[in-house]
Amino acid sequence: MGATGSESTDSDDIAASLVDSQRFAAVVDRHFGEIFRYLARRVGRENAEDLVAETFIVAFSARNRYDPSRANALPWLYGIATNLIRRHRRTEVRMLMAYATAASLLDPGDDSSEGLVARLDHAASLARVASAFADLDADQRDALYLVAIVGLGYAEASEALDIPVGTVHSRVARARTNLRDLATYSGQEGNEDSIAARES
Repeated sequence: MGATGSESTDSDDIAASLVDSQRFAAVVDRHFGEIFRYLARRVGRENAEDLVAETFIVAFSARNRYDPSRANALPWLYGIATNLIRRHRRTEVRMLMAYATAASLLDPGDDSSEGLVARLDHAASLARVASAFADLDADQRDALYLVAIVGLGYAEASEALDIPVGTVHSRVARARTNLRDLATYSGQEGNEDSIAARES
């Protein structure tokens, strides 16, 4: 029946699951943790528990339409998860704003003046970044998460979001510009990727 176990690719397992549905379990085992972490980061652990299961249910139902030329199903799974997040946009924004509030109220545990300043500065930065993410256009936020935080390449993000590569580039560029404007306004000019990374 072809490759099995650790030698198989997602494409192998998905194709085989059309005959033996149990083979799809290999895809779930391989990617469950990564998809759960992505969802939890965006909509919280409680919502992620439901959405990660739904992601794999949708993937299983659509496996006959999977492109067998794509050995790695992770971008496809990110795309399904991202589509499911769209029903929870308000939850995501509320979580980001709550995170911003909590970060701004962090108790600086270091009694030294240097430690106090550093921790307060870090807390303020986290609050600004969370607020900026909440203010981003939803499509820009999706693209930025997948490229700057998850680490997908532009082609993989294009596959995940089912949009042209050029559209991914423009959405990420606009999102980074918005974050760069925030950094400039708050006196933290620097690499916009490092600003995005703080949110993770």
